[in-house]
Amino acid sequence: MSDPAASTLPVVILISGRGSNLQAIIDAVAHGKLPVDIRAVISNRPDATGLQGATQAGIATAVVDHTRYKDRQAFDQALQTCIDQYQPALVILAGFMRILSTDFVAHYRGRLLNIHPSLLPDFPGLNTHQRALDAGCEIHGASVHFVTADVDGGPVVLQTRIPVHVRDTADSLAARVLQQEHQLYPLAIRWFAEHRLTLSENGQALLDGAILAEPRQLSATAEEPG
Repeated sequence: MSDPAASTLPVVILISGRGSNLQAIIDAVAHGKLPVDIRAVISNRPDATGLQGATQAGIATAVVDHTRYKDRQAFDQALQTCIDQYQPALVILAGFMRILSTDFVAHYRGRLLNIHPSLLPDFPGLNTHQRALDAGCEIHGASVHFVTADVDGGPVVLQTRIPVHVRDTADSLAARVLQQEHQLYPLAIRWFAEHRLTLSENGQALLDGAILAEPRQLSATAEEPG
């Protein structure tokens, strides 16, 4: 009989904080919904609370503290060395709050995913929820994308949209978006693990071999798009 673990995708997850998307991924794996083997969780902050959740789940953890390196290149090289010892087929950014260098991104080309709390290309960068409110947006959401050298600029593969309520604050909007992220990210990772989601040689996202001219949309009330 074949070993079920042999068909799982080895991944490494990078975090900087509480790791709520990390926990959603851990839970999806535990419930048999995500065929990945989380080899390690790595943080650039030694006080990241998400490390505790990983340890409780029996996952190896490591810290590559960015404050100990003279510049971004030195940090990224150390981080790359740490990641590569686990031989991941996919590196998952889950609230990892560092801008990565061109060389680092190139090293993991086609196997580096990120989730961003806005409907990209709208509002790349930080403070997305307040910026959406300030812009008077009626619809907001989250996006999963391949990481490229352009910050939050890689091809978007999956999004979810939620309405902005009249009484929303940045905090209330962030909480509702985050709830949807926990459904969105495991689905995109599952597509990658099942070899359905890839990045072409010319930098286009492909799903089931077809170019994703527009990102797939995940209903906020459904498990996955049709």
